[in-house]
Amino acid sequence: MEQQTQGEYDSPWKEALDVYFPEFMAFFFPDAHQEIDWEKGYETLDKEFQQIVQDANLGKRLADKLVKVWLKNSQETVILIHTEIQGQYESDFAERMYVYHYRIYDKYRLKNTEVVSLAVLGDDKKKWRPRKYSYSRWGCQLRLKFPMVKLLKYEKNWELLAENNNPFAVVIMTYLKSKETRKNPVLTLVRLLYERGYSREMVIQLFKLIDWMMILLEELKR
Repeated sequence: MEQQTQGEYDSPWKEALDVYFPEFMAFFFPDAHQEIDWEKGYETLDKEFQQIVQDANLGKRLADKLVKVWLKNSQETVILIHTEIQGQYESDFAERMYVYHYRIYDKYRLKNTEVVSLAVLGDDKKKWRPRKYSYSRWGCQLRLKFPMVKLLKYEKNWELLAENNNPFAVVIMTYLKSKETRKNPVLTLVRLLYERGYSREMVIQLFKLIDWMMILLEELKR
């Protein structure tokens, strides 16, 4: 039953990332977004990723994605982006990021192929901000540092979110408003999607994600 519930939790985020991965990168990791050649498209590697981590402790993540992209002005370099969307505090989250990073690297250890790990945290612990995994002994040192975005940081940027045309801005507005009021602001925020000129198909896709987030937040409050 837990696996089924986790799968249900994964689905809307994964569907949204499948369709709107460029928008996701532009919103959360704009510097990386600018260096990617989006005209070449991108390739999701979900099946390959699940094979890599099938025997690992998945923890309380909301979604994980492995996406292949190409850099601008470089026909030789391929970047494998490993994205983790984490819903709750997890003491060994940084270690898991390292384990996944290394397993991906080991599987795709090819010339001119790099692995980049990114994290988005949706928990409510303001002081929990994992950005690296490291240890050292007798002169031997290992260290992985990864970019991390905390959704709570947008609490003080509501006006900027309201002015942002990226669909993930509306998703974050919904998330923050729900945590603040404990009410369901879906209809109000979905109206924002139409006001911004998004297509009906896009509104339906994002509505599924927003509606799912409301259900998840209620589950986490219990």
